[in-house]
Amino acid sequence: MGDLRIGKYVIIDDVPCRVVSMDKSKPGKHGAAKLRIEAIGLFDSGKRSLMKSTDADVEIPIVERKRAQVVSLTGNLANLMDLASYETFDVSIDEEMMKDLEVGKEIQYMVVMDRKLLLRVYDNE
Repeated sequence: MGDLRIGKYVIIDDVPCRVVSMDKSKPGKHGAAKLRIEAIGLFDSGKRSLMKSTDADVEIPIVERKRAQVVSLTGNLANLMDLASYETFDVSIDEEMMKDLEVGKEIQYMVVMDRKLLLRVYDNE
């Protein structure tokens, strides 16, 4: 728990989250120092907190960043092709990213706990 930093990833309640703040308390008369972590869920943007002693173990998700190309757009679904493995898959997209997406553009996405999350759109210029 003491090795976590702001911006790193942690699993809270079986949900992968990004750490946004940390607060460490002083050790008491009969106990170790405690660490309070505030984190935001990667897929649902829900705020979660975790409080444990600094020497406790926490689960850290395996995060892979990859690139893909947009094959087609249908409503709020994008069909993407991974540029390394040529695998195709569908991902739901939010309205903010919808305005930047076009067929043929490259995007960066991350794979966390067998789920995919779009990160950003590359400019093909």
